[in-house]
Amino acid sequence: VLTARDLEEIIAKGGDTNAAAKDAVLTPSARDTLRDYANAQRKAVRAGSGETAAPAAPTGPLNSKSPKAELEAFFNSPYAHSLKEQICEMGHRLWKRAYVDGNGGNMAIRVGDDIAICTPTLVSKGSLKPSDMCLVDFEGNQLLGTKKRTSEILMHLQMMKRQPKAVATCHCHPPYATAFAVANIAPPTCMLPEYEVFCSVGVAPYRTPGSPDMGKLVAELTDQYNTILMANHGVVTWSHNNI
Repeated sequence: VLTARDLEEIIAKGGDTNAAAKDAVLTPSARDTLRDYANAQRKAVRAGSGETAAPAAPTGPLNSKSPKAELEAFFNSPYAHSLKEQICEMGHRLWKRAYVDGNGGNMAIRVGDDIAICTPTLVSKGSLKPSDMCLVDFEGNQLLGTKKRTSEILMHLQMMKRQPKAVATCHCHPPYATAFAVANIAPPTCMLPEYEVFCSVGVAPYRTPGSPDMGKLVAELTDQYNTILMANHGVVTWSHNNI
């Protein structure tokens, strides 16, 4: 059995990931690592052959008070498009794994001092397109985007305001995590090594989804936990890295 950490060590030593994975059972995170590494290798080859490299982030800071023309230029830039594509890819992964159903789940990425790109409301994560995304300020006001922003955006924004390290947030309804949320208990510890390494889980009491109270209770736990179960609802996570 190969974990993501095993593959990262192989990559760091310059080993052959394909050979290592050939006769191994890969954990879900290991499969993601292998795919991401292969994508990075392909991008490096394209860059070496003269093809366009990954778009660079804007050099100057943006915020909700920036001129609308600057916000529009950023929102329609190759860099912003790459972030929208990342959200779409993650939405498709969530859908394929049955971590969301119907139009459930939502995501956001911090892109400035007090602005974020987020998913729209009433759109299945399995069919997200970059053109569906919205730009909002940290009060939840929609600045750009043709579709209406997710109704649960306040929770994501309150998490980002409370936790400066939070670059991206993701909320969904994976069945097992949701079952623990319905039971109003955190999963037991000292059982699975991957869980111990990557997850710290807290439980927030129930409040109406999308309400300021829900966001406040979740945000208060971001100092201690990167994964938060919302009682009778689902789970939300934050990352200092990316979506």
